Amino acid sequence: MAGDKNSLISLLRRVGISRSAIDAAWPSWWTEEADSSLSGRAELRFALARRLGLEPQPLLGERVEFVWNDEARFKHLSTQDEGQRAALASFGLAIGRLLLRATPAPPSATIDAETLRTAILAGSQFVDLSSLVATCWALRIPVIHLRVFPLETKSMHAMVVKEDGRFAILLGRDAGYPAPVAFTLAHEVGHIMLGHLADAPALIDLEDPALSRGKDDQENDADRFALTLLTGSPEPEIVPNLGRFNAPTLAASVLEAGPRHSVEPGMLALCVAHNRNAWPVAMSAMRFIYSEPKPVWREINGIADGELLWDELGDEASHYLRNVMIGSDD
Repeated sequence: MAGDKNSLISLLRRVGISRSAIDAAWPSWWTEEADSSLSGRAELRFALARRLGLEPQPLLGERVEFVWNDEARFKHLSTQDEGQRAALASFGLAIGRLLLRATPAPPSATIDAETLRTAILAGSQFVDLSSLVATCWALRIPVIHLRVFPLETKSMHAMVVKEDGRFAILLGRDAGYPAPVAFTLAHEVGHIMLGHLADAPALIDLEDPALSRGKDDQENDADRFALTLLTGSPEPEIVPNLGRFNAPTLAASVLEAGPRHSVEPGMLALCVAHNRNAWPVAMSAMRFIYSEPKPVWREINGIADGELLWDELGDEASHYLRNVMIGSDD
C-alpha cells in the first residue's frame, strides 16, 4: 500500500505543506504492516492531523482542512494567501500547545519591562539572549526555535501562541550571533506582557520587527518594550564617540561602553545601526564583538530540551517535537 502513503504525501504537498514538516510529523510507528491495515491508515491520518493542525475527518476523505482560528493575528501581512496563513497558524498552534503541555504551571504573571530588566540584572551583567531565554522559562513561557516549517519558505519570523491564559514563543529566525535574536525574543515577550493576545489565540510576526516598516501601534509598543528591557530606555539615544567608524572601531567602542551602561555589546551595536542607518557595518562588527559565530538555535533549543517535561507528552508527541526542534539536516 505504498501508493496510499505516496498519495497522502502528495495531497499534503498540494496544499502547500513542506516535505520537511510532513517528514517530521510522520509517526515513528508507521510500518508496511500498518500501511496494509485500514485502521492503521486511519490512525496515520489522525496523527498527521494532530501534528500539522488539520481537521481529522476531512483527511480521512482525502481532503485537507486546517484547524485555523481566523482570529489569529498576522503582523506585516504581505503576499501570503489564506491557505498559507492557515498552514502557518495551524502548525504553530499545534506546536505551541505541545510545548505548554510539557510546561505545566499556572498562567504567567504580567510584568512591565523596567521590572523585568531589574530582575534580570540582579543576576546578570546584561539582559542578553541567554538570560532572556532563561527568564522566559522561569515565567513558564516555553521558547523554542523551529527547525521545521510548514511552508517551503519560512514566511515567519516569530510567533506567540496563547492557550488558557498561558503563552509559548516560537522563533523562526536564526543567526550566527545572539543580539538580533535577543531583540526578536524581547519583542515577542512585549506582545505577551502588553496584552496584545487578549482576543487572539496567536500573533504571528512575518517580518523582522527590527527592520519592518509601516508598523501599527502594537508593533511600536512591543518595540519600545523590547528596547526598555534590553537597554533601559524605550528610545535609546546611543551615538558612538566616533565621527566615522568601521566594524573594528565600532566593536571596540561597544565592548568598552556596554558594561558601563549594562547593555550587551552586540545589542549596543544594533542600536547604533538603527540610529545611524549603519546596518552593514554593525553586522560586520559582530565578528569582532563575539569570539566566533555559532547557530543561535542550538543554545535556545538546548535550554528547551532541559526544561521541557518530556514525559508529559508521551513517546510519539515527544518524537515529533524533537523532530521540529532538530530538523532533518542536523
